[in-house]
Amino acid sequence: MQERLTKVTEWMNEKNIEVAFLNSKENVFYLSNFYTDPHERLMGILVFKQAQPVFVLPEMEAGQLKDAGWEYEIIGYSDHENPWKLIKTTLEKKQLEKAETVAIEKDVLTYQRSEKFLSCFPEAKIISMEEKLNDMRVVKDDGEITIIRRAANMADYGVQVGIDALEEGISEMEVLAKIEYELKRKGIREMSFSTMVLFGEKTGNPHGNPGDRKLKAGDMVLFDLGVIMDGYCSDITRTVAFKSVTDKQKEIYQTVLKAEQASLETSRPGNRVGDLDNVARHIIMEAGYGDYFPHRIGHGMGINVHEFPSISHLNDGILTKGMVYTIEPGIYLPGIGGVRIEDDVLVTADGYETLTKFPKELQIIE
Repeated sequence: MQERLTKVTEWMNEKNIEVAFLNSKENVFYLSNFYTDPHERLMGILVFKQAQPVFVLPEMEAGQLKDAGWEYEIIGYSDHENPWKLIKTTLEKKQLEKAETVAIEKDVLTYQRSEKFLSCFPEAKIISMEEKLNDMRVVKDDGEITIIRRAANMADYGVQVGIDALEEGISEMEVLAKIEYELKRKGIREMSFSTMVLFGEKTGNPHGNPGDRKLKAGDMVLFDLGVIMDGYCSDITRTVAFKSVTDKQKEIYQTVLKAEQASLETSRPGNRVGDLDNVARHIIMEAGYGDYFPHRIGHGMGINVHEFPSISHLNDGILTKGMVYTIEPGIYLPGIGGVRIEDDVLVTADGYETLTKFPKELQIIE
């Protein structure tokens, strides 16, 4: 925590930024090790170029913040208090109300809260903090990787639970409920996103909604799920066949698997990020399914299930040891069905490691 705060203050000194305010729960967690959802209440960290940071949050959560290891000043407020008045008083005590340059999360801070915060600095220049925090968060340290690896293991388990639940006549929502129930029995409180279980023709929708569709022989079944563990996410997709599989379904599956493997093999330090998308997309296009692969190959992953960088063909960034992201090619035929295969990937010193380990060979579930 201290090392991360130090990097922020060093950056602020380089840019001559006197005050920074972070209020996204993800970046707050990254800098404090305190993970919570304040809902509509204000929570954030004030970071200063030449002073120790200050944490602003509801008083009822101050004890948990201290338990998480926060050793600096805390502005705790009750529901009948105006936290912005308390913030302004703190800034005045530190003689920072006339700061000329301040930084905020421009993509996160609401317009209303921006007005409140910036009213404390009527003449200040505004700098975005997103780029700096993205650069810091994109390379995971050993502790983060350990947690993500555990989260990936639980995602593998979730897929197995889903497969074990398959039987003719069961609904998508019934399978979904079994997955989440068993994960909660393992101690998982929250999923990374809404769990997806799709049958048959519904697998042809990349972001389909599970419902009361009943499973029948010949259906493809798509699972897309992930968990949050100690503040970090996982994300896996597997597609299996139920009872039987057609030659067309086999062709689509093998094309997607080949595309994913090519992208994985490109996951090496020094390679261009966009090439992860290019190599997979080329294979799918050559097979005649280019129009049916409508999304990017993947996304960065960590505290957010979708975070920097975007793994699209447009990204000229360079892969670096410690980056974690998804690789998830897919082919989707509207009204017929589709296949997606997704893994969580860690860039190592000389290649890659897939953190999700569930088998990818085409499985026909009897």
